[in-house]
Amino acid sequence: MPRSFLVFAIALLALVAGVLFYVARTPVEQTAANPVAIYEQADTGAPVYPSFKLPDVAGTERDFSEWAGKTRLLNFWATWCAPCRREIPLLKAFQEEHGANGFQIIGIAVDFPDQVAAYAESAEFNYPILVGQEDAMAIAETSGIEFIGMPFTMIVAADGELLNAHIGEIVATDLEHVVEVITRFEQGELDKEGARKALNTL
Repeated sequence: MPRSFLVFAIALLALVAGVLFYVARTPVEQTAANPVAIYEQADTGAPVYPSFKLPDVAGTERDFSEWAGKTRLLNFWATWCAPCRREIPLLKAFQEEHGANGFQIIGIAVDFPDQVAAYAESAEFNYPILVGQEDAMAIAETSGIEFIGMPFTMIVAADGELLNAHIGEIVATDLEHVVEVITRFEQGELDKEGARKALNTL
């Protein structure tokens, strides 16, 4: 094999390897260069304070801060999700019973606005329903838990700090446990870390 051809082949392989290395690195560099603050908080273990705006069923933009000062249960659901639909009567009853005591259910539909609006007519929600798709999933992921499906419920303290999240369908005993833990927390029997650990049993 001529020496000149061998040198050319080695140079070509080096060039290809360099291009492949650059291409492989590019997506990582792009992701790192455009971080989202709420994900940074979750990654570092710092308190996460969800902050977002989403439209409601009527198309009016609502800010999460509207319900500041209340313990908020953010329930992620969809019209096509059977366990999600099963939760709704229970969540309505919870809102009716505990709304005056500082609890607020907020439904976040990961669905199409028209379908949510049509479903809401018959569901007669007594708590706000916000609508989103990718934006709603991004909110759920601020919990630090991989968003793998619905229903999914985030529990946010009155000061806005995320306490915990529940994957899967909520049942009556789960909600009773939330009320018990939050009551003990507000009465000073538990600090925030204690409340967070107690809610881990959900």
